[in-house]
Amino acid sequence: MTPTQTRNPARNPIPARSRPGATTARPRTPGQTAVGPPPRRLEPKGVFRLTGRGAIVALFLLCFLSLLTGWSVLADAAFVCGCGVVTYYTKFAGLRNVVVCPPLVFLAGCICAKAVTSSGRFAAAEGILVTLGTSAPWLFTGTGLTILIALGRGFRPVIPLLARRAR
Repeated sequence: MTPTQTRNPARNPIPARSRPGATTARPRTPGQTAVGPPPRRLEPKGVFRLTGRGAIVALFLLCFLSLLTGWSVLADAAFVCGCGVVTYYTKFAGLRNVVVCPPLVFLAGCICAKAVTSSGRFAAAEGILVTLGTSAPWLFTGTGLTILIALGRGFRPVIPLLARRAR
């Protein structure tokens, strides 16, 4: 307690929010007992935000354009980086769509790129299978990164079987 503060909080010249060590009370939900600052979440500081559909389209375009180059390492690295960036900048409401879509978007981008660049149907099918086979570790890494960032931003999936058991 400083010399200017009294034991009566109504007479203190320093407001409670600016006092060192003071915590502000949050509204409590039923069953919540902790009082303190809200939990920190991984949120972008800028105003640039993507919707769920916009994030999926951006990831598709990134995969498609990088697969058109023919450099598989570039396409794989771009996919992993794109998964992280897209998940980070997606609005909270669109995270469910973004968490599910990375492997499907890579497959769609691969099919479109091979359809444009291959000479025939058999060559396109072979190219798709080879690309997916060699990119599997990158696909797992990108999908895992997407899930980790979404969980860090506060996304908690609702699993119907567990929700029914909790009732």
